[in-house]
Amino acid sequence: MTKWIALLLLSSSLTACSKPAPKHSETGLEVASLRYEGSPGNVAIAELAEDLGFLAPLKLEFMGNNMTGGPHSIQSVLTGDLDVGGSFNGAIVKLVASRAPLTSVIASYGTDEKSYQGFYTLANKAIAGPRDFIGKKVAINTLGAHAEFVLRDYLARGGLTPEDVRKVTMIALPSSNIEQGLRSGQVDVACLSTIFRDKALARGGVKLVFSDYELFGAFNAGSTVMSNKFIAEHPNTVRKYVEGIGEAIEWARSRPREEVIARMESIIGKRGRNEDTSIVKFWTSTTVATPRGALLDEDFQIWIDWLVRDGQIDAGQVRAQDIYTNQFQPRPLAEASGEAVKP
Repeated sequence: MTKWIALLLLSSSLTACSKPAPKHSETGLEVASLRYEGSPGNVAIAELAEDLGFLAPLKLEFMGNNMTGGPHSIQSVLTGDLDVGGSFNGAIVKLVASRAPLTSVIASYGTDEKSYQGFYTLANKAIAGPRDFIGKKVAINTLGAHAEFVLRDYLARGGLTPEDVRKVTMIALPSSNIEQGLRSGQVDVACLSTIFRDKALARGGVKLVFSDYELFGAFNAGSTVMSNKFIAEHPNTVRKYVEGIGEAIEWARSRPREEVIARMESIIGKRGRNEDTSIVKFWTSTTVATPRGALLDEDFQIWIDWLVRDGQIDAGQVRAQDIYTNQFQPRPLAEASGEAVKP
């Protein structure tokens, strides 16, 4: 984590350090807005950044709520339906390994001791270790994303063979229905996080089998992606977006939890989408592990290694450096990451 420490030391001195790229309009931005998807009842870090004024004059253009998860989001970036998307880093690795023209530009979420994905079972179930998952049904919110990768890694660490793992059935359920699926007996194990985990624990009768935080510690789990074409054609816009998101991450880190929650509730109220604000009351942290969301090799290498071991990609098929860039971070942070910074 030496590189992480170097980034941390620089985070407090990053104020307007980047040399601006040539202007293409009065604002210096190539476009006035970025198309994105939201999530009902949630406030994305980009939405917080816009509300705080860190993206100005850049605007976010809401294209609807994403109800199916990260893989759909990054697929929409590939098809050009969105300018900005985000997903679990393992899913991004798979796409880039298949030559998808995408690049991660900033961390979007992670795992820490307060915010994590936990795999729970009913308190009276004899499920305590990896081998107990054989023949069981596990509810996750999206196939091919964070929860599936974490579960497969847990099972592999526990000595299960590929044949054993095939006997573990993963069922995709909406996050709001996962607890119900567990309590009704539809599934044996449920992956729960955020408000859905907290509500289940408050009702009682469930126990934690394992969590991604126990497996990996604090880490950047997902990132924001843009198409390589969009990045090449809109460098000033990308830089404004990345720097604004970084400012919002540090703002949320430095403010009392109650202030951040109040701001998020205000954002939900102002956007007028008839949403429930109860989810944001459970906000605990940005979950992003690095200063300003700067990305690290290890954010992706862990999943590259796993995919190679699992036979899904070949050794050497993709490198971590092929997947992400810190080019659009403020200059000292970009230089600390080891990248050559363009004028």
